[in-house]
Amino acid sequence: MASLSALKILLVDDNAHMRAITTAVLQSAGIRAVREASDGAAALAVLRDHLPDLVIVDFNMFPLDGVEFTRLVRNSPDSANPYLPIIMMTGHSEKSRVYEARDAGVNEFVVKPITAKAILDRIQAVIFQPRPFVKTDDYFGPDRRRRQAPNYKGPMRRASDQSRAPDSSAA
Repeated sequence: MASLSALKILLVDDNAHMRAITTAVLQSAGIRAVREASDGAAALAVLRDHLPDLVIVDFNMFPLDGVEFTRLVRNSPDSANPYLPIIMMTGHSEKSRVYEARDAGVNEFVVKPITAKAILDRIQAVIFQPRPFVKTDDYFGPDRRRRQAPNYKGPMRRASDQSRAPDSSAA
């Protein structure tokens, strides 16, 4: 595993015990610069003064949850970095929750109870295999497609799809 000691992480969770556990996992991997916030609103305040390399955010918090926090980071005109990698951490792994987080623009998703391997794998993924960002009328965030479907027959609407489009002049 590459050295992660230079990373600056913002950890956002309303549960102090979960923050302590996650911070211990991060510190065991050599990550020392961990700032904590207890909800999305407090995290936005931290982002005004300190720009981390990535954010690990809980899904369910009050007054501002992780999904709304992610939407604000991605879409707010005063966002310091709309491309900031965001890892969603939650105890709710229902497909609808995963889709809601994905559609808000999170980069990765990890289910509680967390393991060191799960957290570190997601960190490695956002650093070493970042997905390109996509902007449409109603979405801005990492490409939601994780793999290329070789038998895809639908419309090729993205610039990166042009190299995969069937050659219509060959007919």
